[in-house]
Amino acid sequence: MGKVSIGSLVLESGQVLERVELAYERCGNPSGPVILVCHALTGDQHAVGSEENPGWWSGLAGPGKALDSAEFQIITFNVLGGCNGSTGPLSLNPVTGKTYRSDFPLLTIKDMVHAEYLALKKLGIAKLKAVIGGSLGGMKALQWGALYPYFTESIIPLAVTPSFSGYALAFNHLAIQAIENDPVFRNGYYEGSSDFKGFHLARTVGMISYRSGKLFNDRFGRSANEKKFEVEAYLDYQGQKLARRFDANSYLILLKAMNSHDVEQQRISVPIFSVSYTNDLLYPADLMIPWLEEQEEAKWKIVDTDFGHDGFLTEFGKWSGAVREFLHEDQRVRAAR
Repeated sequence: MGKVSIGSLVLESGQVLERVELAYERCGNPSGPVILVCHALTGDQHAVGSEENPGWWSGLAGPGKALDSAEFQIITFNVLGGCNGSTGPLSLNPVTGKTYRSDFPLLTIKDMVHAEYLALKKLGIAKLKAVIGGSLGGMKALQWGALYPYFTESIIPLAVTPSFSGYALAFNHLAIQAIENDPVFRNGYYEGSSDFKGFHLARTVGMISYRSGKLFNDRFGRSANEKKFEVEAYLDYQGQKLARRFDANSYLILLKAMNSHDVEQQRISVPIFSVSYTNDLLYPADLMIPWLEEQEEAKWKIVDTDFGHDGFLTEFGKWSGAVREFLHEDQRVRAAR
């Protein structure tokens, strides 16, 4: 674990962020090929974690896993604009001496990738074996292939589409409106993220879109206690849980950055292996595959799951082997050349 300073960063908007830092996890084989892991909306840099505190992707990354830490060096950054150590709305603005809060500038996915490229250079990394991530992380993986094809040998975008669809934009709009229209939000100068219902509601909107109706129906049905249905209690709990650990201004910054995602017209030269998941309301395979068919070198897999969009965070046995195979197939091809 650590932080890396990259100095000033010129954003796509033309604004300049000063004294930018990215928090990161770096583990695995120190002399092995480097894999960059990109987390999703509310994730963080603790992808692999430890035996005592497994990371959020420990089912995919770690000793003996598809991203084998005995073979690869694995790096994960807390995204720019996040709230787990990287420069974001909770950071001190060096120009004003005050916390940014809602004064933090809007970001794009490209801004995040540019920041991580500079951070990797600072860490002494000259080449990436692959960039892998799901959802927001998948957006970043695609942008890595578009912006830095000379720096990464391949990309593995999961649970993502080449652009953020109208349906996905609609869900983000609901979440943004729920936060910004809550009087307790106070234009970003709230007392604490856990204090206002708008943030709770924004999270529940997301939770409903991340998993399939079948999963909700099978898990909850119409079960209830004397006060509410179990599904209501579950969603309320998830909203409160996120609000205790995540900053609402960061949530807004990242949602709006996701809205900017669009590589629809890009032709990416590095090998691509993409995984889509059935019942993914936000990033359906039928929006991804036609784009992949136009790329120079792309393969894909569709995983049958009731988990929908959250498929990239679970049921690793269904798809991690394909990721492992792609990483080693790419090695064999390069060796043959």
